[in-house]
Amino acid sequence: MDVSEAFGKAVRKLRAKKDLTQEQLGFESDLRRTFISSLELGQKQPSIATIQKLANTFGISMARLMELTEKELSKP
Repeated sequence: MDVSEAFGKAVRKLRAKKDLTQEQLGFESDLRRTFISSLELGQKQPSIATIQKLANTFGISMARLMELTEKELSKP
């Protein structure tokens, strides 16, 4: 798994934990639903601004979002 896929899995898990659809997450973070989908599938890489928007929406720090990404990367 590469870092884009790991980031996508972390975002998907956080979104599910908050019980948000991709559309709702996009609206709350000022991103398009299709972009959220591409992130979750590991097809797009987020900018620092996107990471900040998502972290703010999830109520966590950018560092925590990256920690969760690293945790996904370390899974077999």
